[in-house]
Amino acid sequence: MYRTIQHQMSIDDYLPPYEGELVQENRWVRLAQAIDWDAIEQEYSGHFAAGGKVAIPARMAFGVLVIRAACRTTDSETVEIVRESPYLQYFLGFDSFTYDVPFSSRSMERFRTRISPARVREAVALLRGFETNKGNKK
Repeated sequence: MYRTIQHQMSIDDYLPPYEGELVQENRWVRLAQAIDWDAIEQEYSGHFAAGGKVAIPARMAFGVLVIRAACRTTDSETVEIVRESPYLQYFLGFDSFTYDVPFSSRSMERFRTRISPARVREAVALLRGFETNKGNKK
């Protein structure tokens, strides 16, 4: 039996399943905890001069490349899925969920010139390990 929905639910009526809290066992939360962000920051910051425009933080630049590689998406698709996911935003170091991201798909090309593809592959491999061992914690 099928019952027709009488009306489309409003976005205001939707309750997120995580009730405002992220699940610690989520693969992106676990990966964020496993990465040595200080080492990433140190490598990344070496690419910039003392003056000029303030750069996107290393965690965001590195993280968005990890997301792109793990999800096998284009630069534009990656920006869109970051907009949609509180878990990905947490992974990138956002303080809270927002639709506005401080980088564009065009920014990602610059990130790739400053971040080692080998480092990205290592992080994706670590993520895959979390996917394989879903029930196991660190």
